[in-house]
Amino acid sequence: MVNYWLVKSEPDAFSWDEQVKNGVEPWTGVRNHLAKKHLAAMRPGDRAFFYHSNIGKEIVGIVEVVREAYPDPSAESGPWVCVDMKAVKPLKKPVTLAAIKADPRFAELALLKYSRLSVGPVSAEHWKMLCEMGGVDG
Repeated sequence: MVNYWLVKSEPDAFSWDEQVKNGVEPWTGVRNHLAKKHLAAMRPGDRAFFYHSNIGKEIVGIVEVVREAYPDPSAESGPWVCVDMKAVKPLKKPVTLAAIKADPRFAELALLKYSRLSVGPVSAEHWKMLCEMGGVDG
């Protein structure tokens, strides 16, 4: 069973274009225990929305988990983990935070409920709706 997620990155630190250019990239630097728990739950084949936070505030692409959680090499200490992701495809039309907030069907989406969380789950229903908004097949 494929699970769905949303991962956030500030585009001036690591952007969708960099993800595409790099191919497979470790998703490092997560320093929140709930986000770490979500990373640890990811399995190869799971899909995630790539969300530009702070600048843009929009879903811009879809990535796939290609390696399960392992110790984050960017962590100096602590139990932090990362997963490897590869770019799957860009959204034809970025889905903005404003558009998501404007739709009451997304009231339970982790992106809105836990706005500071950098890695969060997405239900299959929300995944499908967001893909439709972005003009891509889920």
